[in-house]
This record gives sequence, C-alpha cells and structure tokens, in this order.
Amino acid sequence: MSTDSSSISDTNQLVDSGTKREWRITPHDAPLVEQLIRTTGLPPVVAQLLVSRGVYSQEDAATFLDTKLTSLRDPQLLPGVPAATEKILAAAEAKTPIVIYGDYDADGMTGSAILVNCLRLIGAEVSYHVPNRLEEGYGLNEDSIRKLVARGKQMIISVDCGIASLQCAKLCRELGVTLIVTDHHQIGDELPDADIIVHPRLPGTAYPFGELCGAGVAFKLAWSLCQAKCGQKKVTPPMKRFLMQSLSLAAIGTIADVVPLLDENRVLVNHGLRVMQNEPLPGLWELMKLTKLDQASELTTENISFGLAPRLNAAGRLGQAQLGIELLTIEAGDRAVALAQYIDQLNGTRDTLQRSVQLAAQKQAKADFDPENDPALVLAGVGWHTGVIGVVAGRLAEKYAKPVIILSLDTAGKVDATGSGRVGGTGINLYEALRECEDRLVRYGGHPAAGGLTIRESDIEAFRGDFCEAVSKQWSEQELAPAIQIDAEAPLGQLNLQTMKQIETMAPFGAGNPRPVLMGRDIQLNEPAKKMGKGENHLSVRLKQGERVIRGVAFGAADWCEPLNQHNGPIEIAYRPVINEFNGYRSVEVHLVDWRKQA
Repeated sequence: MSTDSSSISDTNQLVDSGTKREWRITPHDAPLVEQLIRTTGLPPVVAQLLVSRGVYSQEDAATFLDTKLTSLRDPQLLPGVPAATEKILAAAEAKTPIVIYGDYDADGMTGSAILVNCLRLIGAEVSYHVPNRLEEGYGLNEDSIRKLVARGKQMIISVDCGIASLQCAKLCRELGVTLIVTDHHQIGDELPDADIIVHPRLPGTAYPFGELCGAGVAFKLAWSLCQAKCGQKKVTPPMKRFLMQSLSLAAIGTIADVVPLLDENRVLVNHGLRVMQNEPLPGLWELMKLTKLDQASELTTENISFGLAPRLNAAGRLGQAQLGIELLTIEAGDRAVALAQYIDQLNGTRDTLQRSVQLAAQKQAKADFDPENDPALVLAGVGWHTGVIGVVAGRLAEKYAKPVIILSLDTAGKVDATGSGRVGGTGINLYEALRECEDRLVRYGGHPAAGGLTIRESDIEAFRGDFCEAVSKQWSEQELAPAIQIDAEAPLGQLNLQTMKQIETMAPFGAGNPRPVLMGRDIQLNEPAKKMGKGENHLSVRLKQGERVIRGVAFGAADWCEPLNQHNGPIEIAYRPVINEFNGYRSVEVHLVDWRKQA
C-alpha cells in the first residue's frame, strides 16, 4: 500500500464515471505512520489506516483496537438505570404484570427480546407488544396503551422508543400505569412525564458515550437487573450465560441501527459476533442456517447488515414484528424452525415491494425533478408500501449523494402521508432539517442520518420547498460536498489474505469506522461487466491491473454495466477489499464504491 503525502481533490465532472462524486484521498503524514509502527509494532497497513482516521498515538491505538468486555462501563452509570432497576425488580417480585413495548425495527426487536428474556429469567410476569407499523405507526400509541391497561398491564417498559411520546406519557399518568422509557433517539425540547427515563444522553447527566442503540441500552439495563437480583456484581452461571447470549442481540441491534462502531459499541459488536457464532439463541440459529451463516468461519458486520438484519426488519416492515421477538425469545423446536422460515419468506416479499417502489421513485425523480442538481429530493407516491420507503430512501440517497425523503400517500386521500428520510453519506443532519420544517409536519423524529415523519398531503409541496432550502443552507454553511473519502492508494497486487487479516484487526467495521476505501489506477476490464442477483440489480466484473486479476462486485449498481463495457481505456476505481468465503474457500475480492475514466 503506497502513501500519498498530498490531499487529492478531483472535482472534474467526468462523463464516464459511476457516482460523479468527488474523490478525496486522505493525506498521510509519513512520520506519524512510522512513529505508530515503531511504538505499537502494528503492521504498516494498519498503522497507515489508523493515522488516516485520526489515531496517532500508542494510547489512542490501544483504545481503538482494544475490545475487551472489561471496557464496558458499569451499567449503573447509565442515566436512569439505577432507578429503573429498583422499580422493575420490585415489580417482578410482586408479580406485577409488565409489558415490554418495543419498536418494530431490528434494534427494537433485539432490545425487546433482551428484556423479555431477562424478566423471564428473574421470574417476572412479562409479555411484549410491538405496534403494527401499518396500523399503529412508530412509537407508543395511545389506543394500544388503553388496550394494554384494559388487559391488566400495570407497568410499560418502552424499548427504542418513547422519548418523544409526550401525550402517551401523560395518558399513562392518568391511567395509573407505570411507564419506564428506555430509548436512545434524539431528545426534543420537552421530556415525557414518565416515571423513569433511561437514556445515554439524558439532560443533566454526563454519560461518557451517548451513541448506544436501543438494544445497547436494553442490554445495560438487563445487566443491572441481573446484578441486583444476585445482590452483587458477579452473577450466577445462568445469568452469565443469558448476558453473553444477549450480547449477540445487542450486536445485531447496534449494526442494524447504524450507530457509530466506536467505544462501547465496538465491544458489544465484537463479542456479540463471537457469541453468535459459538452459542447462538435457538431462533437466531435457525435464521442463520437459512442465510448460510452457520457455515461461515467468522461472522462479520456485513453478515449481519446483509443477512440477518434485513430479515428481522422485513418482519417489522410488513407488520409482523411480534414474530421477530418471538423468534429471539423462543426455545429450540419446530416452532423456531417455522418462524425462521416464515421471516425469511417475508424478506422475499419485502424485496419485491422494495424494487417496485424504488423503480417508481426513480422514475418520478428523473421526470419531475433534477436529481443531479437539486439539494434534496422529496418523492411521493400513492400506495407506496410504508414498510419499504425507508430502505428506498436510503438507496436513492446513496445513488444521488443527497438527502432523500420518500412519502407514501393514502389511496383514499383520507389519512396523512407517512414518510421516511435518509441522508446517505452526505453529512447533512436530517433531524435538524426536519426541525426547520416542523410547522409543515404533523410529527417527526429520528437521528441526524435517518428520520420519519407524518404530513398532510396538502402541505407536501410547501414542505418540499422548505426542506430543500434547509438542506441547501447546511450544504453552504458546512461547505459540505458529496464525496468519497479514500484512505489510501493500493495496487491490486498487494491484496492477499495476509494483508486482509491485518486490516481485519480494525474490525468491527460500520458507521464511525467504515471498512477502508482504497483506490486503484490503470485498471482494465478482464471480462465484460455483467448484471447479477435477483432482479439483476447488482454488477459483477473481472478487473485486471498488471498481472493481477480480481473479481469486483458493485451492489445496486447494475446501471454501471453499459458505460463500463463501452469504455475501452483504463479506469480508476474506489473500492473496499473484502474476504469472500464460498464452500470453505477464502479469497480476496473488491466491492466497488465508484469508478471513473482515467485521465
């Protein structure tokens, strides 16, 4: 891997290119790289990649690379956990009917499963409820709360939702039901009047790491409950086994929710992946078998992102999140097998629906708007399935390198439109952009990178203008530009299993710690590019540089086939190196991020 001591910023808009994004090669300070190699003994490739991410010292490198379980902070430090532990334990001992009220995405399902399994273990009377995405919408729902109370529930513990549910918290007070909110989402101007709030960024507190996902928060609470039940820090063997298996659920939630894989999240994911491979929960094991992950020599974040998380999310997107939680809390047996098979089938249905909405949204973007030059896209269609609009928004945000909001309009026009937004890798803060448009919205919420909203159909056009203006202001104020950040230039000939082993020491990869993006020049097509996959959405190509030939894959980029095949000269590629495992054979391949005609 060669080092480039200067920053390269190529802003030329090339006709023959993939995404037309700017390529930025991170400048490398050779003395810093050499110093890190000398003080740590790290391989040069790892030292170089760490320096490119702002890790310069031996101490910082140790902190980054160390993912020991002992690095997890005491759960009692998490705001709200001590009070919640005391109240839940008292309710468990009194056999108070408790309901876990979770979100319908993979984070909410895994977090809910952690607490359900925990409360069962400590002898509580516990059930769970997940709102039907299509009927109840996101978060706590007043009608659902009334029904739960009517069924005798006396304590509601929210998971991955509730921090914005002001009216629902008020209703719980009126009905005399205890509400404990556990959440990690953006906190608004006002907190809900819940009995207890567990949140890593609770105002007036100073927890050192505010990026836990919903399942991470649930894990911390479950850990504290086990310690309290045992009356000491050291828990019983059954509880230790439960907590270790819960790490796998926390890992799925952390990866699926795209929170930064830094600090405690790196620990949760690293150990969770190991537990998942060695001692998975019964239902999870059945799902792993269907995705062939039972045959993987080592589980990665990509295995979760592309294998398990989409299947769990599919259940939620199609109104079947209850089955997802059941799968993660069930004993081994025929029911576990059947649930895994059904959820796998739901993912196929979700995929079909997603392709349909994506094609329609892309057509609308090109016909009615200027997807290349508009600061953002707000697209709306009648009957677009609400369960897939978030995925479509994410795909188009990546494709066009700008924030995208997809709105589903009611077929009868009697119900408010439901929307979901993503920002891709732009750096735009979606939540803040929505906040600037809140007068146009019925409600909204989410993160800087993703969010949801409800809007009256009559307000969409005005909202589109306001939202584009808010995004445009961020573009100019922050001097943001859609760009691909490249860690280093690396000849394909340097890519071997030994080098990959060294790079993998930086795992787990994901948000906040992306898999390294490298650059290659003087690349030729050894064979014509071809479309692949169900629906022919992806691209496969054999690339050649000098004597080295390597397989390249580009997910969701089938439209690159024709321009690549028509170009006769050399190209430059931006790529992520990965290990492909098939039938026990491991080889290095590259996942294309972008390509361009070589000047």
